[in-house]
Amino acid sequence: MADSFRPKKPFLKWAGGKTKLISAIKPLLPVGEFRLIEPFVGAGAVFLNTEYRANLLCDSNGDLISLYRVLCQLGAKFVRQCEELFAPENNREDKFYRFRGEFNKAGDPQRRAALFVYLNRHCYNGLCRYNQAGQFNTPFGSYERPYFPREEMLDFAVRLRSASLSAQNFRTSMSAAATGDVVYCDPPYVSLTATSKNFTDYASGGFSIEDQKSLAACAVEAARRGAIVVISNHDTGLTRQLYQDASLIVPVLVSRTISCDGSSRRRASELIAVFKPKSVGAQPDARAVGGSREGSLPPEHKGAPKKSSCRMRSIDSPFQLRIFGETE
Repeated sequence: MADSFRPKKPFLKWAGGKTKLISAIKPLLPVGEFRLIEPFVGAGAVFLNTEYRANLLCDSNGDLISLYRVLCQLGAKFVRQCEELFAPENNREDKFYRFRGEFNKAGDPQRRAALFVYLNRHCYNGLCRYNQAGQFNTPFGSYERPYFPREEMLDFAVRLRSASLSAQNFRTSMSAAATGDVVYCDPPYVSLTATSKNFTDYASGGFSIEDQKSLAACAVEAARRGAIVVISNHDTGLTRQLYQDASLIVPVLVSRTISCDGSSRRRASELIAVFKPKSVGAQPDARAVGGSREGSLPPEHKGAPKKSSCRMRSIDSPFQLRIFGETE
């Protein structure tokens, strides 16, 4: 029997957005009176498709968090302000670069947030990219009729009423995690090869291998304090090593676009790692994380840690390599 679950879509296009992976992620999240912490909230697909008692949404991208604050405070009024920018006469290259220049100089949070929504839907592939000076520099996308996500924004504004927002790095966000918390981490993915340039200019600071190691260490420490931590990443030898202390590793096959024009697709391996406290039963009203689906790892992972793992799942998703922007 086909699964009738249809995930809600965020209003932002976002590199690495998880809407198409919700069906794989959600069964690994505990159900009950938990607080959700997202250190890399991005477009908020996981937040939007879960219903926890409280939510702490964090990101190192200050423009993103500021947008969510304005949307939460002003609701429909702000949505109407954004919609005015989507007039047909503004879907031109000269107008785009004019608005991009205004955004990079804007000091008013409300105007800057509205311009952020405009740029997100009019720039190339919805990529949020900054240069070394911290200026947004993604080029014009040349779309025939950019979609204005009115209903999606209104729905997100309602959901934000249960959330606290903070512009901070993952170390600070995860240091707050303890018993009663479930943490979902969607960091910039590790490179598939030594020569591929991963999408690391998202907040103009990059995300290094040392950051990846630090994230794994933070997950272990948070689990020791009683939190449940779930991390998504590419399935590589490096990530298997990084997540060797995970309680559960779920391999997922994703249909991914690997060219900038979207014409070439292949199956790519990703994984979801779950770090659980020693006694999950001590968590508030928690069901078992990950269910009882046991299985063996694919042959290429012979050196992987001997942790319980689920079957390889196959997900049809329009992700692109992050150099081009993995968009919703």
